[in-house]
Amino acid sequence: MEMKLTNCKLSKKTQLKLLEFFVLGVTARAAADLLEIHHNSAALFFTKVRKIIAYYLEIEALELFDGEIELDESYFGGTRKGKRGRGAADKMIVFGLLKRNGKVYTVIVSDTKSSTLMPVITKKITPDGIVYTDQWRSYNALDVAGFCHHRINHSTHFANGKNHINGIENFWNQAKSVLRKYNGIDRNAFPLFIKECEFGLNYGSPKEQLQTLLKWAEI
Repeated sequence: MEMKLTNCKLSKKTQLKLLEFFVLGVTARAAADLLEIHHNSAALFFTKVRKIIAYYLEIEALELFDGEIELDESYFGGTRKGKRGRGAADKMIVFGLLKRNGKVYTVIVSDTKSSTLMPVITKKITPDGIVYTDQWRSYNALDVAGFCHHRINHSTHFANGKNHINGIENFWNQAKSVLRKYNGIDRNAFPLFIKECEFGLNYGSPKEQLQTLLKWAEI
């Protein structure tokens, strides 16, 4: 079943303007004010667009990554103060795989144990892939699994030639910058927002993203 914008009561002109605002990172509320439409109409439209993105990225997820791939996890949201980083309470954990000079793939995980991360890795990366990680102990399983595995020790330096995970870390920074403008995202909606960030990195400039969404949404 294809996913597209159906039963949308907004005019084609308004839908096109909303899509343009979407790829430029304008919030639904701001877009509604600019177009003088109801806030709920813009919010519903943006949600439908995010669902379309998630649908097509799920299909794309079947493509394997080869070559050089960076792996890392990051923590989003959370309201409790205290512990930060791995194991931080009340946060969404996102595992990311970034193919250098290629695309990023994200998946929300329940924890960062090797038993959780390794099935994602072996399903997404070809056996001859060259993998870069930090020193997190869960990545020890990569060596047992036979991957060509390089580790960077962040306590001493962030890059040693090609040995780094700067690409995936830059993606986390970009994603958090994008999501910060929403002043908190409902946990149930978060998967759609992280896929929006993934789409933003994978599909080029806003103009290129717009062309892709026009095709996917069939406006």
